[in-house]
Amino acid sequence: FDTPDLALNRAGVVVRARRVQGRGADSAVKLRPVNPADLPGDLRASPKVVVEVDAMPGGYVCSASFKGSLRNDHVRQAALGTRPLRKLFTKEQRAFYAEHAPDGLEFDDLSLLGPVFVLKLKFEPEGYGRKLVAELWLYPDGSRILELSTKCAPGEAFQVAAVSRAFLTERGIDLSGEQQTKTKAALEFFAAELRSEEECG
Repeated sequence: FDTPDLALNRAGVVVRARRVQGRGADSAVKLRPVNPADLPGDLRASPKVVVEVDAMPGGYVCSASFKGSLRNDHVRQAALGTRPLRKLFTKEQRAFYAEHAPDGLEFDDLSLLGPVFVLKLKFEPEGYGRKLVAELWLYPDGSRILELSTKCAPGEAFQVAAVSRAFLTERGIDLSGEQQTKTKAALEFFAAELRSEEECG
């Protein structure tokens, strides 16, 4: 969720909700980029807050996500406009949002930018020795984004990155293409659609 001109994204705030087949839905208010040292101690110690570094060829970004649990039908109701967006988020998440979002921009001022249908597979390819996650994001116009990722502790990052790059390169996977986070790509796609609809309407 964001404004048509992506005001939240420019402020480094990401707001999302998702339904997941086979388990409950969830919501998140994310700061990206963030300096972990700037986060209050109680947030860093909270089991509801996840701090991680997303590394890609050519760069990395650190983020902090304040997560909450939901029912799948609540997300659908919000997407259909029958449930206020703010109701997808806990009191603590709303306070976290208010602290970092642009002044005057409330949850219910945001627009739905989506949905995106995502296929996700966890597997351990032969010769790699680690688990990989493949995510295929499918857009309404037929375009797709494929992400291959793995997780590791911060102290292992450089070694795992080097091993992963070598493994993928040996299998003919081109790593020289444009790299960007899935979230940013999704926001830009749906924001452009929304602006086009407003101009035509």
